[in-house]
Amino acid sequence: MDSTSPPPRSPELMSRDDCLLLVIDVQEKLLRVIPQQAHIVWNIRRLMDGAKALGVEIAVTEQYPQGLGPTAPVLAERVGAIPTKLMFSCRGCGQLFDHLARRGRPKILVAGIESHVCVQQTVLDLLAAGFRVYVAADAVGSRHEVDCRIALRRMESAGATLTTTEAALFEWCEVAGSPEFKQISALARETPPQ
Repeated sequence: MDSTSPPPRSPELMSRDDCLLLVIDVQEKLLRVIPQQAHIVWNIRRLMDGAKALGVEIAVTEQYPQGLGPTAPVLAERVGAIPTKLMFSCRGCGQLFDHLARRGRPKILVAGIESHVCVQQTVLDLLAAGFRVYVAADAVGSRHEVDCRIALRRMESAGATLTTTEAALFEWCEVAGSPEFKQISALARETPPQ
């Protein structure tokens, strides 16, 4: 081994080459009742923009859009067609899990709402399907704080790794000094909504 080479990267870290961003059910009618909704949508939008800059694939789902409305426009405009589902877990969203497996990206970063329903059930199903799952704790939410807090604890105890939006962005980027780093750094410096 060349003494100037860095040691291998930790398998605990996400990279742009092994990860996919899954955004779950960030829909207008449901958002209205979620505390910190502006902050959650802001973080998810930053994750989507960072993913696009770094070539990380994005998947988005909607839960019963006839009742819960469409995905928040600021997020929907960043993706193409959004598959819909009735099952709370995204495993009920067509062939999504098969698609994720075929993409060759064993790590999934999850964001969305509600933490204790669709997010939690999806995370547990992804873990059961053999994926390494990360949850952006500042990009998920529930109507009640206790539901969100307990869901995060349950997902972590089941094997998911909790992280934050900014940590995920810089893990995907990995190095400074590139054009992508400038874009990620600009996302990190954005002022959060009030």
